[in-house]
Amino acid sequence: MPTTESRDEIDWPSEFQTDKVKVHVRNEIQINATPEQVWAHLIRALRWPGYYSNAHDVRLIDEPGPDLGPNTRFHWKTFGLNLVSEVLEFVPGKRLAWNGSGLGTWVCHAWLLRPVDDGCWVLTEENQNGWLCRLHKLFRPQHMHEEHQNWLEGLKREAEAGPPPPWPSVS
Repeated sequence: MPTTESRDEIDWPSEFQTDKVKVHVRNEIQINATPEQVWAHLIRALRWPGYYSNAHDVRLIDEPGPDLGPNTRFHWKTFGLNLVSEVLEFVPGKRLAWNGSGLGTWVCHAWLLRPVDDGCWVLTEENQNGWLCRLHKLFRPQHMHEEHQNWLEGLKREAEAGPPPPWPSVS
């Protein structure tokens, strides 16, 4: 299983370098599915609310969907905030990152997927700046870590159950 050296593999934008942010959270999990299977669920953002209870009202902006792609912009609600995010990095089966901005919060969220003997190791990290995220960290210091772990566990359940169902086409 990859180790903490993987932290250096994330290509953070300059304003989100770990030593420049007020909030940093790291979670990881091993999933008994291939990186491609995990990826298929991860980029199907419109399905996140079905297995991640902290994602609501996910809508792609200027895209028919259902999947994220390079430079995809999306609106969603998480941690009680309405965010607009844009995919910054998109390397199928390996790397995904997006930014997000909302009231008093600026974030960058990154994912790494690596094949391992029994499937796929997944790392997710988020770096944040802004007054609201600092307040959240002060009053609920483990909340983001706990929610991101829930997201990983939901992703694990989904990926281990098989591919995501086909998305209904719009006629």
